[in-house]
Amino acid sequence: MAAPGAPVQVPVAVARAAAGFSKQAYYKWLKKPVSDREVEEAHLIKVLHELQEGDPEGGYRVLAHDMTDLGYEISERRVWRLCRVAGIRSTITTRKRKNTPPGPPAHDELIERKFRSDAPNRLWLMDLRRAPHQGGEAALVRGQGRLQ
Repeated sequence: MAAPGAPVQVPVAVARAAAGFSKQAYYKWLKKPVSDREVEEAHLIKVLHELQEGDPEGGYRVLAHDMTDLGYEISERRVWRLCRVAGIRSTITTRKRKNTPPGPPAHDELIERKFRSDAPNRLWLMDLRRAPHQGGEAALVRGQGRLQ
């Protein structure tokens, strides 16, 4: 807003008060909009991308070790943060799901329940019948006797 050539010109004092920083910080940023740390991190991210292309299965710990082998003094924590910012991930990051979705039914629906909203879903023994199968017709057990 206070930069030269901005569509709406606002005095520096008003812009810095609205943004919440000092006048000195504004002029320091105006003199150098990109800090040395941002330049260094962009370079490190570029190196991390190159290393990750060579070994896509390695995670941030492998990349941190490779960076120290190249002569960079950098901690694993910083490599982790840079990888997270840059979206660098190992190809072996997906874990197996603990809860797998159910597969197809193992058998046919023999009870032929009709679900209604006006009655609870209950299975009564009198709902059991003879069940056809490959070898003929099987009698389903009800209580201690057999259905005839």
